Amino acid sequence: MVNTQMLKLILALTSTTSLVFFVLFIYFYCKRTRRNESEDIEKTEYRNGDETHEEEEDEEEEEDLVTFHGGQDLTVGDILDAPGEVIGKSNYGTLYKAFLQNSKSVRLLRFLRPVCALRGEDFDQIIRFLGSIRHPNLVPLLGFYAGPRGEKLLVYPFYHCGNLAQFIKDCNNEAQKWAIIYKISLGIAKGLDYLHSGFQKPIIHGNLKSQNILLDRYFQPHISDSGLHLVLNPTAGQEMLESLASQGYKSPELIKMKEASEVTDIYSLGVILLELLTGKEPVNENPTTPDEDFYLPNYLRKAVLRHRVTDLFNPNILITRDDDYEVPVTEENILKFFQLAMSCCSPSPSLRPTIKQVLWKLEEIGK
Repeated sequence: MVNTQMLKLILALTSTTSLVFFVLFIYFYCKRTRRNESEDIEKTEYRNGDETHEEEEDEEEEEDLVTFHGGQDLTVGDILDAPGEVIGKSNYGTLYKAFLQNSKSVRLLRFLRPVCALRGEDFDQIIRFLGSIRHPNLVPLLGFYAGPRGEKLLVYPFYHCGNLAQFIKDCNNEAQKWAIIYKISLGIAKGLDYLHSGFQKPIIHGNLKSQNILLDRYFQPHISDSGLHLVLNPTAGQEMLESLASQGYKSPELIKMKEASEVTDIYSLGVILLELLTGKEPVNENPTTPDEDFYLPNYLRKAVLRHRVTDLFNPNILITRDDDYEVPVTEENILKFFQLAMSCCSPSPSLRPTIKQVLWKLEEIGK
């Protein structure tokens, strides 16, 4: 009897326990199912959000082409598919001569290394500002392309007569005509005057040299790379300044100063004027005599002190006359031009003329 009652009790407890376990099992199963469903929903939302974020990033990194006056015919495909010839290299980029097949035109493409360029909205604002600059003696920016990997291309017109450095180096008859020397000098001064005084804040060129003066078929000069340092980061901009020193265009005070200014541009202009007048390069890497100075302005100062007048200008300028030019080629005008160039190259920045004074003096020489 006792055993029967104990058996019933055990069975009852077992049934009750099973029921409890069964209820608990159902409760936790439902809770886990709801949690898994919730997690799946969260994962799906995160994944969708991630994909949306990635799509936004892709949109931000999509290639972009901005065109300015004169570059309306540019297209992304035409720029990227154009066969190019490397005509110049620097630490911050590469310069290409490219034939754009759709427009049947030759353009200059300047590739900027992404690591050397500014980033963000500042870059875009500066590019749009540079694209708005127009002057007969400045190379205009026709377009700007930004690629999905950070690559940047600036598009300029191509000038078939090349740069001033090569024009002088070739020693052809045209480079020794006073009319052409004067025309080129006046055009450079007008372009630089526009940069220094045509805006609320002066635009410093910072890299003015004969390689950056491009000539058209009428020997009209066009200053290239105007404001280029503005789109470079500080390190690349400083490297650009340092390159001026090795090429003979860097003013003495820039050894201590870190930033270019109007007066340092004037020094570079003076060196270019001396190149035109003498036919010599700004740096003499292979002097023929021990007393020849490395830099052109210093060499000419010594020539003045030693009364070597024939070293001050190319004597062919007096021989190579242009009968169509109304201003006579006289030694007096040539010497005035020489004095102006040397004043621009004064070791003391305060003694250099302003670009307005350079223009007035040139116009006076041309009367």
